[in-house]
Amino acid sequence: MKMFFQYNWQVRDEWMEWCKQLPPEELLRKRTGGAGTILYTLFHIADVEYSWLRGVQGKSDVQVTFEAYKTLEKVKELSDACRVELRDFIENWSDEREDEPVKVEWDNEIHTKGELLRHVIAHEIHHMGQLSIWARELGITPVSANVIGRGLTGS
Repeated sequence: MKMFFQYNWQVRDEWMEWCKQLPPEELLRKRTGGAGTILYTLFHIADVEYSWLRGVQGKSDVQVTFEAYKTLEKVKELSDACRVELRDFIENWSDEREDEPVKVEWDNEIHTKGELLRHVIAHEIHHMGQLSIWARELGITPVSANVIGRGLTGS
């Protein structure tokens, strides 16, 4: 699982870099499908990851609003700040915690920690696919989704 978090973080950074070629109005333009805009999608990915992983750790959710992060630079800052806080948790993840039950404050169900980590991984990959579709609609090559050749080991 560590490798897929590393993968998602690496690809997210590449998307942030990719976005620099677009004017701000293009990042905020309403699109069909997905989370609605390119910039909001990147914000949403970071926000959801942060919320679920804080919940898995038994911490309360931190509410952030997109209105406070409506530039690429601010979304990148949010993503980086959340990652700094989450990195130690991910790097020290042990499969022994896989089946530990957890209940987060916004969901009445009890899940396992491993299930929620996989949910976060899949959520980001899903949204990266949407960004790829929008990139192609703009006539721009999307960020590669390839795991091969990224130097990721999971350790």
